[in-house]
Amino acid sequence: MRPPDDRRRRFEELYRANHDPVLGYVVRRTANGHDAADVFAETFLTVWRRLDDVPVGEKARPWLFGVARRVLANHHRGARRHTALTARLASELRAIQRPGEEAAGADILTRAFAELPDDYREVLSLADWEGLSAAEISVVLGCSVNAVRIRLHRAGRRLARALSEDHPPRPAARARVQEGDPA
Repeated sequence: MRPPDDRRRRFEELYRANHDPVLGYVVRRTANGHDAADVFAETFLTVWRRLDDVPVGEKARPWLFGVARRVLANHHRGARRHTALTARLASELRAIQRPGEEAAGADILTRAFAELPDDYREVLSLADWEGLSAAEISVVLGCSVNAVRIRLHRAGRRLARALSEDHPPRPAARARVQEGDPA
């Protein structure tokens, strides 16, 4: 193994001499600049880790292209796995979608929730979606437990009010409530 200064100097020389060719190779084989940057960085990280394996002289550039090729292959495999997983999840979500009135109810709830102020959406999300207690939410939000309880109460009232405005009770149910009959 080389002394640290020699390793650094060798890496810098390899980087300067091969930056543009390796970057061009990667850019031409990726879908966007972000992917190209990731692959390029991973390529030179591998070069740093395996610096003692890099051939000397003119054989270094083809070796670097080989590293870049393997990093690209890993990147493309990961992208295919991501696409397949996304498609599978979308299929599963379509399978559990509610038909008819239930879906309309979910749309109404989604719309009412989206119209809440950010603070109310956050506190309701932390409580219901994340399952956090008022004490845990107080840590997340940096406020007292009492403040969290007040926000939860107000957010719940505001959401209920928005839902009742968007989806008033049916006339028959309204009539039963007015007559004193619990619906």
